[in-house]
Amino acid sequence: MADDSEKTREALLAELASCRAQITKLERNRLDPVGERLLAGLLQASPDGVLIADSEGTLRLVNHAAEVMLGYGPGELVGKPIEVLVPAASAARHVGLRKAFASEPQVRRMGTGLTLSARRKDGSELPVEISLSPLETPDGRFVVSSVRDVTERRDSEMLQRRQAEALERSNDQLQQFAYVASHDLQEPLRMVSSYLQLLDRRYHDKLDEDARDFIGFAVDGAKRMQALINDLLVYSRIGVREELRGRIDLNEIVARELKSLEVAVREAAAVVEVARLPMINGEGGEMGQVFLNLIGNALKFRKPGVEPVISITSEHRGDTWQITVADNGIGMDPQYKERIFQIFQRLHTRSEYPGTGIGLAICKRIIEGHGGSITVDTAPGAGSKFKITLPNRRPTP
Repeated sequence: MADDSEKTREALLAELASCRAQITKLERNRLDPVGERLLAGLLQASPDGVLIADSEGTLRLVNHAAEVMLGYGPGELVGKPIEVLVPAASAARHVGLRKAFASEPQVRRMGTGLTLSARRKDGSELPVEISLSPLETPDGRFVVSSVRDVTERRDSEMLQRRQAEALERSNDQLQQFAYVASHDLQEPLRMVSSYLQLLDRRYHDKLDEDARDFIGFAVDGAKRMQALINDLLVYSRIGVREELRGRIDLNEIVARELKSLEVAVREAAAVVEVARLPMINGEGGEMGQVFLNLIGNALKFRKPGVEPVISITSEHRGDTWQITVADNGIGMDPQYKERIFQIFQRLHTRSEYPGTGIGLAICKRIIEGHGGSITVDTAPGAGSKFKITLPNRRPTP
């Protein structure tokens, strides 16, 4: 009897110890009431949908954002299989994917996978991004899913693609126009100009002064039209030769353009000062066009009787270079400092200063095509400072 009593006592003590261990385990894993409220508040406050499913794929917790996103009422999804949220065509395949994830669970972050589709209660679908995180608990393994509706982003991307396609079509049409302008339009203009000049030479003595003036006006108009077509052709080709971009030395670019302007610089008795310039990622022909236009303008818009001084400097500013082309010319009213970069905009008559009014528009398009910007600081009689900001980066391999 004593032995039996002792065995019973030991069994009771063992059972009591087991109960205490279970209680300790539960207490260790149980949040205090404040912690429980904070956790519940965080889940409900999340802007993304949060779903927690057990190892069998049964939904155990769904926050308010997920219910609203998927068209369900409060608590309506709890207890349902996760496959109710998968489009019908993918539901069977999803079971296999879920089991594969359960066998080798790993964190899958938002945005690292493909954009998926979720099924709403009414059967409609919406594009979503999903992150998955395995969660080990004393009650087993759970999977926490964060779900984000990416409808707006998808629509925005589709709009951007359509706009990019439209822009590409527009650029193609512009290239076609450039081809026509450079071949089909210039030839008849050259013919008109040639025949007018021939007419003037052959019948010069038989024409009165008015007739000779009229022929001169016509020839001048034809030449200006040719110059305009040539400038439009340059404008249309900007950014086309992307494959030619690479590391270029602006010192070499400026030296080359100054060589082509040597006669104009000498005739204007100009002083051109060039400081050390950086190497940038760009297309040499286009950047040369920028300096050709800016230096040419400084020579053109010089003050009468004043020796033109043109300085070209650079300054490193973190991730950018600022290139400044400054002159001591006639300057302009600051109210026009945006207008001058628009195509065909002129502040002076052709009799005062010849040109087509496209040069600075070409500069702006080239610089913006290189990821930069161009502005001007100016005032009447105080000259102009054209400031070019370019990114300081190497070409992508």
